[in-house]
Amino acid sequence: MAKKKQKPAVGSIAWRDLTVKDADSVGEFYAKVVGWKVEPVEMGGYRDYCMVPPGAKAPEAGVCHKRGVNAKFPSQWLMYIVVADIEKSLAHCAKLGGEQLTPVTALGNGLFAVIRDPAGAVCALYEVRD
Repeated sequence: MAKKKQKPAVGSIAWRDLTVKDADSVGEFYAKVVGWKVEPVEMGGYRDYCMVPPGAKAPEAGVCHKRGVNAKFPSQWLMYIVVADIEKSLAHCAKLGGEQLTPVTALGNGLFAVIRDPAGAVCALYEVRD
């Protein structure tokens, strides 16, 4: 019997993405600089990349083109922080002076939205669903 994958803990960082104009060359840059294996992901006419650390079996980051849903993202690393309830977290964000930058969007087995905190820093909130 296969062991069920454990749900990431609330508050943990579930994923990291880098969105840039030329994901092809930037993916290769990180492969050579830090030793990540580059795994292409078909995006419907172009490829983004999952990055697998040396010796790991699963990717831990992505390098994405500034296209489609990522077109307006800044060229920076974006971390996805696990929350228990994305709608409640977004309400707290707004109440505390933050700003929701994207609509809530399905991703894998969950939902995410990109926010900007009161200091101007950007991250994604990610609710994992079973």
